[in-house]
Amino acid sequence: MSIIQNKEKNLNLLIKKLNSLTLTYSQPTYEVEKIKTEKNEILRQKIEIEKKNQELIREHKYLKEKIKKLQHEVKKKSELEDNFNQEIEELSQETENLVTEIEKWQM
Repeated sequence: MSIIQNKEKNLNLLIKKLNSLTLTYSQPTYEVEKIKTEKNEILRQKIEIEKKNQELIREHKYLKEKIKKLQHEVKKKSELEDNFNQEIEELSQETENLVTEIEKWQM
């Protein structure tokens, strides 16, 4: 179970406890209002955390996709570089062959 799920579970339990406190005990109005205020604050924090979590999930997905594209691009460039190096090697070999042929003709 993830940390966020644990926190959410704990928040839900706390909210239930706060609800049961306000319903079962006859407390002075001040304490009831204080508990309701705390409950509302906890709910607000929970909603805020859930929004941030969703934003992080979206950002993670975006970055993961971007990394995938960059890896693909690097692979393509690497293949092009390999092909280029191979062509250079072939041209170099061909040049050596031509130089050898020219030397033969000059003798």
